[in-house]
Amino acid sequence: MISCTEFILAYNELFKFLHENFGKEAVVDFWIYISDKFLDNLDKLVKEKGIAGMAEYWTHTLTEEKAEYVMDVRENRFSIYMKKCPSVSIMNKRKVKKYKHYCEHCDILYRRIIEKYGFSYKIKFIDKNKGKCFVMIRKKY
Repeated sequence: MISCTEFILAYNELFKFLHENFGKEAVVDFWIYISDKFLDNLDKLVKEKGIAGMAEYWTHTLTEEKAEYVMDVRENRFSIYMKKCPSVSIMNKRKVKKYKHYCEHCDILYRRIIEKYGFSYKIKFIDKNKGKCFVMIRKKY
């Protein structure tokens, strides 16, 4: 089984390969495919539990990846301030050239799921080189 750290590096290289050989549209298509076919666990949690499901998913995932983050969970909103993205941190530490649009996968992967259940999803990339971003999700009325 491939470790989380090795997976991040392989994922990054795949993004670069797709972009170099088929363009950014191919990378985006790949992200859409992953969102639609492989994030069943997040989809199920959001469908069944809404914001509580998001908190459950990201608490597990970000803890497993050893992310530095602050999560705020309220009745009608959910946010994550990513102080130090584990993926970006690993690539920086290993001196791996990060795919120039790497951080955008978090927008496409998760937005597709979150918005279909009546939530707005906004992400602000604060510093892509340091892996800092802010995600705000709100229940639409």
